[in-house]
Amino acid sequence: MKIMDCTLRDGANVIGNGFPGGLTELILKGLTENGISIIEFGNAKGIGAYEVSGAVAPLTDKEYLEMAQPFLGRAEIGMFLNAKRFRKEHVKRAADGGLAFLRIGADAGDWELSAPVIESVKEHGLKAYYALMKAYLLTPGELAAEAEKLESLGADEVTIMDSAGTMRPGAVKEYTEALKRAVRIPVGFHGHNNLGFSAANAVSAAEGGADLIDCGLLGMARSAGNIPTELAAAVLEKETKGIDFFGLLDFLEHDLIPEMEKYGYHAPIEPLDLVLGYAGCHSSFVESFKRTAAETKTDLFRLICEASKENQKNPDKDLIRRIAKKIKNRG
Repeated sequence: MKIMDCTLRDGANVIGNGFPGGLTELILKGLTENGISIIEFGNAKGIGAYEVSGAVAPLTDKEYLEMAQPFLGRAEIGMFLNAKRFRKEHVKRAADGGLAFLRIGADAGDWELSAPVIESVKEHGLKAYYALMKAYLLTPGELAAEAEKLESLGADEVTIMDSAGTMRPGAVKEYTEALKRAVRIPVGFHGHNNLGFSAANAVSAAEGGADLIDCGLLGMARSAGNIPTELAAAVLEKETKGIDFFGLLDFLEHDLIPEMEKYGYHAPIEPLDLVLGYAGCHSSFVESFKRTAAETKTDLFRLICEASKENQKNPDKDLIRRIAKKIKNRG
């Protein structure tokens, strides 16, 4: 199973229709350096949205594509394309810009609208990912039947999109299993946190056999946000491979969080709190870990996790110092 990071597309909704150039480059660098292999970016409303519907972003599609060039070989990078805004010239723009995929989006039940879009995307040599927006409009069986039709049209992947954040974990698993039975192509899940189920729904999708889980750094996405990429890396650790969890947290702590604070955005789960849950470490021990980390110049997050493997109940000063020395010798 893989993670698709949507920070640079859906996450841009937290500040408008897109991130400015410097922040876009920073996030692309942070994602690719820490093993995120699929990235959706660009205008939050999708490629061509500025021309078709006036969705102004800090950069044009052309400028976003130019900014992505140094990162194209490091990850599978693509853009969103709302089927209602489809123009052939925009697909050509994406192909000329070296993108790996376009993710076509249409409401569940509107698959016929997307037939010429899928055809054009495939003709230009791009993967045709597909977002079944408002997936809850159809029953699991109906959505699975639509996924079959999309596969027959050439779609390379289908994503169950909980656009309103209204789905519960049991339903997510049921939808995922229905689509997995119906198609041979990968099945993804994209949730929102309006009811507080984003993490539980991602886990349920994984249990149902999902091949892709959509995420956003620091939970950034439209409305109540999505499952944070870093949280997905933690709770889906056994299903996902190749992500540098601690490198990702370091990037958030020292680079992205300070930048997003300038926009008034604050992480719903701070990296330290995530690490405490990941390690099974009670917050009452944090000051002891912080003191030792500072004195020994050891990475705090690694120290907490390594020490907690040996003692979650009462990690004393001697244990913490011994683990710090072990980490320093190893690194």
